[in-house]
Amino acid sequence: MPVEERVFIAGAGPVGLTAAASLVRAGVPVTVFEAGRDLSEESRASTFHPPTLDMLDDLGAAEALIGQGLVAPHFQYRSRHYGILGRFDFSAIADVTRHPYRVQCEQSKLTRILHERLQNSRDLRIEFGTRVHAVTQDDAAVHVTVDRNGTAETRSARWLIGADGARSDVRRALDIGFDGFTWPERFLVVSTPYDFYQAIPDLVSVTYVADPERWHFLLQIPGLWRVMFPIRPDESDEQALSPEFAQHLMAGIIPGVSGYDVAHTTLYKVHQRVAATFRSGRAFLAGDAAHINNPLGGMGMNGGIHDAVNLAGRLAEVWHGRKAEDELDRYDRQRRLVTLEYIEQQSIQNKRNLESTGSEFKERLAEIASADSRTYDYLLRVSMVASLRRAAELG
Repeated sequence: MPVEERVFIAGAGPVGLTAAASLVRAGVPVTVFEAGRDLSEESRASTFHPPTLDMLDDLGAAEALIGQGLVAPHFQYRSRHYGILGRFDFSAIADVTRHPYRVQCEQSKLTRILHERLQNSRDLRIEFGTRVHAVTQDDAAVHVTVDRNGTAETRSARWLIGADGARSDVRRALDIGFDGFTWPERFLVVSTPYDFYQAIPDLVSVTYVADPERWHFLLQIPGLWRVMFPIRPDESDEQALSPEFAQHLMAGIIPGVSGYDVAHTTLYKVHQRVAATFRSGRAFLAGDAAHINNPLGGMGMNGGIHDAVNLAGRLAEVWHGRKAEDELDRYDRQRRLVTLEYIEQQSIQNKRNLESTGSEFKERLAEIASADSRTYDYLLRVSMVASLRRAAELG
């Protein structure tokens, strides 16, 4: 079987296409297999953190993303009982990033921006309607069996990146464990064009509201607000997705306001899981295929993009003979540990903060705001700059 002198990537989501763009930029030929007939139109993740924007800027994609998104320089915490608990400004870390703000924009916008930039490259091929469902390998190549229109075909390349989501066929084919847990609550996202600014004083576009009974999270994207609620185990999927239930939850946000115009609702299970390894020989996992977490703090997709850039840089060095293959072990060592130490821990803490009465959380935020150095360190952590620094420390 001939071996294609390329890197294969399973999945054309934001992680897979970021990896592809990074490799092509470094002169490495890539073939992307995407199970869908086209790029996904699902909005899903919609927060891009400062260092992620820096990485996308290096790939020539940040300017267009910012132009299609909403710049969010601030975020705040509130509680139903105490009101505003704390407000933070990313300008405090302008010394370590070219983009001292978040950008709120659907991930589907990024994939189209990257695809447009890549489509004329001789080093990129994207094969839609093609799903990777089996993987074997030897010392010289990785062999994938793909399904295209019900027909199986085996292809071989030098390396494979599995960026095919939380239910990754690549991860399963490699028999890599995916330990962790599933939260008993599900999360419901209600999207509405309602202008919350007119009804909530001093609101900012990223606002977390703590409440032990039913917290919520307000996130503005162009044209809509996304409002997230936890759904208790005793509330069925059918109940949670009913129009009446969404209106009931929304009516609790602002006293006296009801009858919201609801654009759409999404209900999903929430997991915290990390793959047992991010590397198996000539195959790698990145993004949701490697780790998943609750969305509070917007770290999942961003962590996946950080995976992609880290791995692509190392693969390019090995591809061009500038580094030995053991350079690739650093990808697993760095990205898996920072996932455990930062992404998983921070996202779990974010959820616990919102489930509190607000008093203890208020004291913690007051302590953070009591000194510029503490605020600075906190912003480095929530922006994910600290996780990247930790990865670099691991060598």
